[in-house]
Amino acid sequence: MKIQFLGAAGEVTGSKHLITTDNKTTILLDCGMFQGKGMDTDAANRDLGFDPKDIHYVILSHAHIDHSGLVPYLYKNGFRGDVICTPATRDLCALLLADTAFIQAQDVKWYNKKMDRLKQPKIKPIYELQDAEKCLKHFLTVDYDRRFRVCDDVYVTFTNSGHMLGSAIVSLDIKEGEEWKCIAYTGDIGRSHSHILSSPQMFPQCDYLICESTYGNRLHEDTLVSEEQLLGVVEATCVYKRGKLLIPSFSVGRTQEIVYVLNQLYNDGRLPKIPVYVDSPLSVNATQVFRMYTDSLNEDVQDTMRFDPDPFGFNSLHYITDIKESKRLNTSHEPCIVLSASGMLEAGRIKHHVANHISDPSTTILLVGYCTPTSLGARIQDPNLKWVSIFGYDHRIKAEVTKIEGFSGHGDYREMIDYFKRCQNIEAIRRTFIVHGDTAAQSEYKDHLYEAGFRNIDIPQKGETCYL
Repeated sequence: MKIQFLGAAGEVTGSKHLITTDNKTTILLDCGMFQGKGMDTDAANRDLGFDPKDIHYVILSHAHIDHSGLVPYLYKNGFRGDVICTPATRDLCALLLADTAFIQAQDVKWYNKKMDRLKQPKIKPIYELQDAEKCLKHFLTVDYDRRFRVCDDVYVTFTNSGHMLGSAIVSLDIKEGEEWKCIAYTGDIGRSHSHILSSPQMFPQCDYLICESTYGNRLHEDTLVSEEQLLGVVEATCVYKRGKLLIPSFSVGRTQEIVYVLNQLYNDGRLPKIPVYVDSPLSVNATQVFRMYTDSLNEDVQDTMRFDPDPFGFNSLHYITDIKESKRLNTSHEPCIVLSASGMLEAGRIKHHVANHISDPSTTILLVGYCTPTSLGARIQDPNLKWVSIFGYDHRIKAEVTKIEGFSGHGDYREMIDYFKRCQNIEAIRRTFIVHGDTAAQSEYKDHLYEAGFRNIDIPQKGETCYL
């Protein structure tokens, strides 16, 4: 059996890991899109490193686009196998993949106008809405903790990873000859204590571990500290400066978590009397999916729902879908909070809000998640940066830019290692592969794993093939 690391190797996006068994069964763990470099990722996304027609199964750890975003591209190019995931992942992919097709169409339209002026060749979107819709017919859903037969000699079990709604640790049992081998793929691992999600659950003992390392060299603050930090930023911006608080936030997961915390502050009478806007059609629809799966959220949410039936709604909260309403926020001078996608400031309505307010000293831009180093969200965090280009125009940075780490959906290195210690006999793991992290995070995480007792730890490079 061999595994090829075709994405999220030495970087955080584009998760794709191709397993080929001795019987020539091909299983693609995740099919993620490279993100964070604008149109520069176009070529990387088109070059998969394999023929989609040759893939028998795709197994998704969760719905985030850097893990699922190229499934329609596979379908467009001939893939007709099963896409296996949890029910919530399928429901969220239905929203996210369609939204990604729309964003691509907008990006390509803008890019081709530029190419027209330069008399250069135009491009087409990687895939279109019809591809995103048609590929959903190939999704097959499996509940958590059910050992599911994929094919002869291959079984899969999904275990709740606590990263986002529907996210899973993927445990693959593969029989080769007379021996069963278990590969555990973490996808992304959640926090030990989340505001809304259950903590990562115990997954079966594995022989080989493929683990993420997004925060492999960092420690997070406590979630309660992050709530107080959020309240402090709200008061400083909206009460004292009478300005706008702009929160770039991923539509699925992070937005619902922030809204839930604001809902709790509202219920406690601590939230200032200012309007809160969720300005994202995708966030609105994703929140509806969260409402469908509230029974899978953590005990804190269940307790809240005993007296507050809607943990994602309160009187001063407004969900916006209409583009005209969104544009009106840019001309409004009222103090308010605006949550909008995308979390890395690479696309979406939030990018327009930031372009319109980044030169206003009364504005605060609050980052609440990981941003790839080349993304706009990462660049504006540089305290020495005075000017930034957005949509081709230079803007003077006068707004305050700050960050709260505690809202991250990824566990830090201590949380991840403690999690592994709880559910795995580390000495029984034959080999560990570190993926989904930048070079520094992976290198330091390898050291932390070694100190914890892990051995035979590899950091594969993109395109590298390893034999198990």
